[in-house]
Amino acid sequence: MYNSKEHFKCTYQSFEPEFGFKGQSDIDILKWQQKFRPSLTQAIGLDNLKRDLTGHVPTARKHHSEHLGNLIREKWTLLVEPTVPLPFYLLKPLSAGKNTPLILTPHGHNAPDMYAGVTHNADEYAHMKKGERDIAVQAAQEGYIAIAPTTRGFGDTRTEDDAEEGKKNSCRTQLMHGLLAGRTPIGERVWDMGCLIDWAIGNLDIDESRIAMTGNSGGGTITLFSAACDVRISVAMPGSYFCTFKGSIGSIHHCDCNYVPGILRLGEMYDIAGLIYPRPFQAITGECDNIFPLPSVKYAFNELRKIYLIGGAEEDCKLYIGNGGHRYYKDGAWPFIARYFK
Repeated sequence: MYNSKEHFKCTYQSFEPEFGFKGQSDIDILKWQQKFRPSLTQAIGLDNLKRDLTGHVPTARKHHSEHLGNLIREKWTLLVEPTVPLPFYLLKPLSAGKNTPLILTPHGHNAPDMYAGVTHNADEYAHMKKGERDIAVQAAQEGYIAIAPTTRGFGDTRTEDDAEEGKKNSCRTQLMHGLLAGRTPIGERVWDMGCLIDWAIGNLDIDESRIAMTGNSGGGTITLFSAACDVRISVAMPGSYFCTFKGSIGSIHHCDCNYVPGILRLGEMYDIAGLIYPRPFQAITGECDNIFPLPSVKYAFNELRKIYLIGGAEEDCKLYIGNGGHRYYKDGAWPFIARYFK
């Protein structure tokens, strides 16, 4: 009789990842990164995006602004492709001076505006408060400039049909069309984060040496891959995502947007996180997260920490485990950021 779990397990074990880290020194780490990063950007379709959009200069338009006590919240749209206007919120503390650090807070599979503290009904508000998901508001309250973008495939970037049917996202359609064109949802979302960083450096009074990214679930996905590909991100804190592919994405039902063809032939998730070294990295997770199980999270973290240990940067690689499930944990976020940005 066919045993699907056994088959998939054997499939994953039938090859060695090309870039599984096996180095012994900091020089080995840097040489490994120089070879691995180009292969990763190619695998997620980021190279194709760069070629296809050569010469495109993203432009932004502000829609409205409002005061929230000691904060200003503005709604903008950035044209990340000629056909893709990406909405985002910009939150600025009134106390912000010159060279303020920037925090990007990509969201997961929830209402796009929630990270900016905007909800549209009682259920959304309760979901936001219970899971501490107003992450951009938290960042601004800590004194940072924050950008809370709409993740492509959500909100106003859903397909017209999905929006009319009330579907929360268009991730599957995004994946299908992307695969035909040599793209992936992850690659497109990493591209969007890069466009936002370009715009912020060119238009905001930020310290471009202090740019962090943190988000939960799907926002953790974007954080991990963006920081691995874009070295301008100086601190990365993926929430409720960092794990192993085999122990989460490859064995538990997840949204279609999580999948990159052949990713395990390149490396495991902790290898991708290794591309962030020596920049500070902290994974945030819940002890009862059923879709990113804690044993696999701890295994992935221990493998990643070996890289930081070899490079003498073990104090810059941390794991915060919250007392709960699949949500954000602000107590594990802002003290870590403050070590580098305050």
